[in-house]
Amino acid sequence: MPLVPLQADVLGPDFRVETISLPPDPEGPVVATLVTLTPDSPNGRAVLHVHGFADYFFHTEYARWWADRGYTFYALDLRKYGRSLRDHQTPHYVADLGEYFAEIDLAWWRITQRDGHSGVIASGHSTGGLTVPLWVRERRPPELTAMVLNSPWFDMQGAAWLRSPATRLAIERLGTSRPMQEIPRRVSDVYGRSLHREHGGEWDYDLTWKPLESRPVYVGWLRAVRRGHALLHAGLDIDDPTLVLSSAKSFFGEQTDETASTHDIVLDVEQIRHWASSVGRHVTSIAIEGAIHDVVLSRPPVRARAYDVLDTWLEAWVEKPAASPAAPSN
Repeated sequence: MPLVPLQADVLGPDFRVETISLPPDPEGPVVATLVTLTPDSPNGRAVLHVHGFADYFFHTEYARWWADRGYTFYALDLRKYGRSLRDHQTPHYVADLGEYFAEIDLAWWRITQRDGHSGVIASGHSTGGLTVPLWVRERRPPELTAMVLNSPWFDMQGAAWLRSPATRLAIERLGTSRPMQEIPRRVSDVYGRSLHREHGGEWDYDLTWKPLESRPVYVGWLRAVRRGHALLHAGLDIDDPTLVLSSAKSFFGEQTDETASTHDIVLDVEQIRHWASSVGRHVTSIAIEGAIHDVVLSRPPVRARAYDVLDTWLEAWVEKPAASPAAPSN
C-alpha cells in the first residue's frame, strides 16, 4: 500500500488529513477534507464516514473502534462543513445533494485505487445517512461491502402538514425562485450542551464548526433534502448489507438535559424505522434504548450496547466466514 505524505489533523498525530480540491461554485473555490486513521494491523479493508448537518468529523472513539478491527478509517468533511468551510462560503449550502457526489467519488478513489482497499464499508450519520445511500444508488461501487447508517434522515419530522403535497410543492417553487431565503425556526442548544465537554457533556469539539444552536436552514437546501427523501421513498434497491441504528425513542417536548441524553430530539425514530427497508433488500434496523441522535455519542453504557450490535452485525453479515464445501454425497 503506497505511503502518502499527509499532515497531522487537529484530532492528533494519529489522524492524518488531506484537502481535496473541487471545481468552484458560484461562491468561489470549493474543497473537501479527508481524515484518515491507519490501524496498527491493517486487514486490507476500510470505512468511509460522512457526517450530518451542522457537523463535522471529531468521533475519535468511533474511528478507533474500526481501527482496532483492522479497518483503515476515513472520514470526509463535506464542502462548506468543518475543516472544509471557507470564509467566502454559506455554511453547508448546496442546491442538490448530488453535489456531494464529487467529493465522495474522489475520496473513494483515494481509498480504493490509491490506497488499495478492495472492500469498503460506507458509514453516514443523519443527513450523511441520506447522502451516502443516494451516492451508492447512483455509483454502485464494486468495492462496497456494506453500509452503516446512524440515525439517517429519511423523512421530514414534525407535523403531518410538513410532509403534505402542498408543502412539498411550496418548497419546490420557493427553493427554485428564492433558494437562499432562510427558513425561520427555533433551535434549542440543549442537544449541543448535552454533548460538549464545556457544557456538561463528554465530547470536545470545535464550536465554530459544530455550533451549539445548529446553523440556518435555507429553502434551496431543504428542497435538495426533500428531493433526496423522494428518491429514498421510491426505493434505492441496494443489495449490500445495511445496518440502520437509531434511538428507541424520540422526544419533541420541552427539552431537558435528561431527555437530550436519552432520546433522539432531532429526528423521528419511527420515520427512520418506517423507511429503513426502502434502502434495499438486506437491511437490519436496530433501536438502541437510551441512545441519542448521534448514537455513537450516547452515554457510555448505551454506546457500548450500540457497538455490541455493530460487532454482531459485522460478524454475521460482512465478515462471515466462507461457507464450507458441501460434503460429497454417496
